[in-house]
Amino acid sequence: MEPIEKDDHFIPDGMNAFERNVKRIGDCFLALGALIVFSPLFLICYIAVKSEDGGPAIFKQERIGRFGRPFNIYKFRSMKLDAEKYGPALYAGAKDPRMTKVGRFLRDHHLDELPQLWNVFCGDMAFIGPRPERKFFIDQIMEVDPRYRYLFQIRPGVTSYATLYNGYTDTLEKMIRRLRYDLFYLEHRSWGFDTKILFMTFMNIVFGKKF
Repeated sequence: MEPIEKDDHFIPDGMNAFERNVKRIGDCFLALGALIVFSPLFLICYIAVKSEDGGPAIFKQERIGRFGRPFNIYKFRSMKLDAEKYGPALYAGAKDPRMTKVGRFLRDHHLDELPQLWNVFCGDMAFIGPRPERKFFIDQIMEVDPRYRYLFQIRPGVTSYATLYNGYTDTLEKMIRRLRYDLFYLEHRSWGFDTKILFMTFMNIVFGKKF
C-alpha cells in the first residue's frame, strides 16, 4: 500500500454541511427523548449491576472520537472490577470469564449500551457512525492500514454499518475488515442510509442477533 501523505487526512464525505448539521440536531433531540423514555429502564439496570457485586454500575473508558480527540464513553458495567488488570483486552464473547451474570444479560440484549445516549446528547457520538476505538488498538490498526485516520472526520456512533455486517471485532483482522465497511459508510452516508442502518440494528436486537 502506498504511504499516505501527512496532510492527506480527508476523503469525500457522503453528507454535505447542511445534512451533517441536521443529523446532529436530530441525534440530540432523539437522544434526549430516549433518555427520558428509558429512564425507568436505566434505573433497573443501574440497581441490577450495583447489587451484584457492589461495584460502580457505570463504566467509563477513554475512546478516540472526532478530530482524533479522546472522550469518555459510558456503559453499564458488564465485567468484573479487575477485568483489565493485565492491560487492554478485547471482549471474547459470551464465554468471556470476566463477565458478571448481570453483565452477560445486559450484553446479550445490548442494554449495556444505554448510557451512550448521554454521549450522543453531549455530541461525543452520533447514533450512526464508526464504532469508537481505544488508542491502544487504533495504533495497531494504523500500522496495517493508515486510512483509519479518515474516520476522525466524523463522530463515532452507537451502531454502524460495519457492526451489522462485520459483527463484534475480537481480533485485529476483524478490525481491519471493519475499517473497510466504515470507510464505505463515510463516503456513501446519507439520511436514508442512516435510517436503514438504525432500522436494521433495531430489528437485529428485537430478533436477538448477537453482534
